[in-house]
Amino acid sequence: MNYHWDWGVFFRSTGVGHEIYLDWFFSGLAMTLGLALAGWIIALVLGTVLGVMRTLPGKVLPRIAGAYVDLFRNVPLLVQLFIWYYVIPDWLPDAIGNWLKQDISPTTNAFITVMVCLGLFTAARVCEQVRTGIQALPRGQANAGYALGLNIVQVYRHIVVPQAFRIIIPPLTSEFLNIIKNSSVASLVALPELLGQTKQLVDFSAAQFEAYTVGTLIYFVVNIALMFFMRWVEKRLRVPGLIALGGK
Repeated sequence: MNYHWDWGVFFRSTGVGHEIYLDWFFSGLAMTLGLALAGWIIALVLGTVLGVMRTLPGKVLPRIAGAYVDLFRNVPLLVQLFIWYYVIPDWLPDAIGNWLKQDISPTTNAFITVMVCLGLFTAARVCEQVRTGIQALPRGQANAGYALGLNIVQVYRHIVVPQAFRIIIPPLTSEFLNIIKNSSVASLVALPELLGQTKQLVDFSAAQFEAYTVGTLIYFVVNIALMFFMRWVEKRLRVPGLIALGGK
């Protein structure tokens, strides 16, 4: 393949103010990280609640949480995104639906839609991680709490959930990295995140090889940096005897 790589394209003017094409990558990365973080907050809070529900005694709450997991894990993310973006606004009350479709900018509308979609989709996966972490704890931990006079809410809040989270840091790290990568679907609803800006650069400059190479490297560097940071956190917070990482 005889291709002349033109890396200088990133420092050329976009024709919009004083922007250069490299600025599009920075703004796209900021949008990607903001979207992933907002979606992760939803996923972590809702997934924790659902994970606890799946381990509670009785049948009703575990079945509700199980139905949620079955629904959101077995429908493709892209299908869910299109439902949230094109269908759900018409099912909402008129005031909310009109606000989404008419009163706010298309970018804000897309951001809110993708944030909710990513959060609810990832919550189903976080739920299973939380459930697994809780079930990995020795039953004596909870029983000791009950013997001290704690009720079930106090046992979960002060004993079970904090230890479960220390166990499931590795899989939660994977889910956080996944939500960053999954945020790329936002480009399909015209949100200018990293992939969207990369595609726009290709359209404006025709430098497709350079654009996609740099876009890929940015995803790779961000995820690798987060992975090493979370490995450090994992080592600091591991529960001896329940998680093995780099030693006994």
